[in-house]
Amino acid sequence: MASIVLTNVDKVYAGGVKAVNGLNLEIKDGEFMVLVGPSGCGKSTALRMIAGLEDISGGEIAIGEKVVNHLPPKDRDIAMVFQNYALYPHMTVEENLAFGLKLRKMPKPEIQKRVNEAAKMLGLEQYLKRKPAALSGGQRQRVAMGRAIVREPQAFLMDEPLSNLDAKLRVSMRASLNQMHERLGVTTVYVTHDQVEAMTLGDRVCVLRDGILQQVDTPQNLFDKPVNLFVAGFMGSPAMNFVTAELVRDDGPAVSFADIKLPIPESTLTDKPGLDQYIGKKVILGIRPSDFEDANSAGSNANGWATLPVKAEVTEELGSEINVLFLIDAPPVEHKDTVAAADAGEDEEALPLTGDKSLWTARVNARSHVRPGQNIDLVVDTHNLHFFDPDSGLAIGHPANR
Repeated sequence: MASIVLTNVDKVYAGGVKAVNGLNLEIKDGEFMVLVGPSGCGKSTALRMIAGLEDISGGEIAIGEKVVNHLPPKDRDIAMVFQNYALYPHMTVEENLAFGLKLRKMPKPEIQKRVNEAAKMLGLEQYLKRKPAALSGGQRQRVAMGRAIVREPQAFLMDEPLSNLDAKLRVSMRASLNQMHERLGVTTVYVTHDQVEAMTLGDRVCVLRDGILQQVDTPQNLFDKPVNLFVAGFMGSPAMNFVTAELVRDDGPAVSFADIKLPIPESTLTDKPGLDQYIGKKVILGIRPSDFEDANSAGSNANGWATLPVKAEVTEELGSEINVLFLIDAPPVEHKDTVAAADAGEDEEALPLTGDKSLWTARVNARSHVRPGQNIDLVVDTHNLHFFDPDSGLAIGHPANR
């Protein structure tokens, strides 16, 4: 096992296109690091540079204590798992698992031992004599992972390995990957465009945009303390709601937008240094859908929360909760960061915007029983409001922006 350190790594393609720009990233020994971001953000390119499949244009990559800039892939002691499985169709599962070890002239008893251990770990024992054509997509992907495991490399590099699987299988394969990492403890770099996958798998997550690192942190911190509008809008499903608002001070601090005024706890001004300097000025306010609740079903949990009367335009019933889509009488925020995050997300707005109104989402408990067309009192946890500078898009008071 080994740490992986990228120092000022660049990748410039012909014509001056910068796929990766000054990337600094330290992946700790035994860590599961996820690279996430929209298509074309440079995440797969970064992974391929670690693997040695792409030359770097500048900077330095070290695996363990060894600089590997000019080492070929076979000498980097890493194993890659691709999205398309890349199995040999004419070989059985057992032969596929053993192939790389045979090339290395490993003794037969050691090959057999490693193959059996990997097959047991991945639940492939009864499929060892089958060929890939007789396997399901999930079984093939497990064989691809098994082929990486038997190598016992210093690091696993995985490029969207679950994206060809259906939704239910992806969930169970995520659990298998988590178990595998717990058991093996091998440094893993995992690329995905799916932020739910990133949140559930990563010890830490690195968010990239246009080849530039935006934020690297734990999944919970990315959700609770995004560094800028892009990370705030990209991480979390449904996406964060945004509006241009004014910070005011009446009886206490508050944020005002459309015909709504939400009080801000005094503790928020303390927790977000510099926020008080925006009083009397415009900010971009962000509210996560999960920070809303139906006032009727919130009970005592909502003491001190602010109330927002709205009309439900659309409801999405998810069994344990309901997404309530409603209109706010304020134009959608058109900042380059929110536009980029929305383009990168997979959620399409469910109904056309009417005039200069914004479509917001609240996620409430299924006990709400709210239906389209009904008026509903939502309560919002004002301790969790997010504030962004309207020019720079940076989160106000975030430690990285001070």
